[in-house]
Amino acid sequence: MPKAQLQYLTDELNNLREQKLYQKLRILQTEQLPVSTFDGREVINLSSNNYLGLTTHPRLRQRAIEATEKYGVGSGAVRTIAGTMSIHMELEEKIATFKHVEASVVFQSGFTANAGTVSAILGKEDVIISDALNHASIIDGCRLSRAEIKVFPHKDMTACEDVLKSLENHKGHKLLITDGVFSMDGDIAPLPQLVELAEKYGCIMMIDDAHSSGVLGRNGRGTVDHFQLHGRVDIQVGTLSKAIGALGGYVCATRDTIDFLYHRARPFLFSTSHPPSVAASCIAAFEVLDEEPQLIEKLWSNTRFFKAGLQKLGFDTGMSETPITPVMVGDAALAHEFSRQLFQNGVFAMGIGFPTVPKGKARIRTIVTATHTEDELKKALDIMSAVARQLSII
Repeated sequence: MPKAQLQYLTDELNNLREQKLYQKLRILQTEQLPVSTFDGREVINLSSNNYLGLTTHPRLRQRAIEATEKYGVGSGAVRTIAGTMSIHMELEEKIATFKHVEASVVFQSGFTANAGTVSAILGKEDVIISDALNHASIIDGCRLSRAEIKVFPHKDMTACEDVLKSLENHKGHKLLITDGVFSMDGDIAPLPQLVELAEKYGCIMMIDDAHSSGVLGRNGRGTVDHFQLHGRVDIQVGTLSKAIGALGGYVCATRDTIDFLYHRARPFLFSTSHPPSVAASCIAAFEVLDEEPQLIEKLWSNTRFFKAGLQKLGFDTGMSETPITPVMVGDAALAHEFSRQLFQNGVFAMGIGFPTVPKGKARIRTIVTATHTEDELKKALDIMSAVARQLSII
């Protein structure tokens, strides 16, 4: 029984159950593969961020083993005391070279990279101009910074410029920030227009490329490379947990900006650094990106095939332009029921509702990977079609 002072949490959970919005964690019992076993059931996995299949790539496995044998299983300290190992510096240099920037710093996650950077570089005298659909890590970083926050409607450049015009006499620093690929809708930010506005109105330009790293640009270099905007985006955040296949986040910027984050970014200052095996795996992943471009080509081939299949069946795929393809449902309870029945029939695709997405815009979020076969995607489409018709979704 819950203690009286915690009863309100139990009440909230019961409310979720009554609304059919309560979800149990799915337990993965195999490797992260296109067909995986969750909760004892083999399913086609359309919920993984493992875009290129690197979680099981032989080169990454081998490097992790070698690093563990050489350095042990952990670093034993935060980076600013005794936890900066040579392999951490090698990874940061690898990322900077890959992204064509002066320097980079690795954080424990993409979330802490965003939140730690925004809260470190801005203060209460400053202002942030943010897209309405930016990731939660950006939102939390904005709040932690204590800066004034101005939100413009999603990808509305006219509204964004109106906000910037109203701030022309603002004396503090201004940060214009966006996702590269938006994680729930799969659409791409209008980065060229945003960069022009940042330059016109004297803003720091920052992008979160979590779902663009390994997906967009040459060899997966991200949105900045996709639009050929090198040198015009001040701060780039990326993840090591999705297409890179391991764990962590990183920030790319000028050498001075990175050195400043070494001194002031709280997640960097107060969290133990990556295990050597993780750093080694990430280094190997960037080598794979350079040497195996066919993985990204296959990712996009599968994306086109699956997205076309969904649309032919009559599903609404929203604004998607990338491997993130939502299947719009609307009602959250229906979306979760759709997800549950898909799982029972052999497809794992998560239902997403409020507060992750706005009320009335619940959906199933699907993500294909480079390692899915066409037969697996065909089977997934057949199952999705049958279940959706039973539920009158199409």
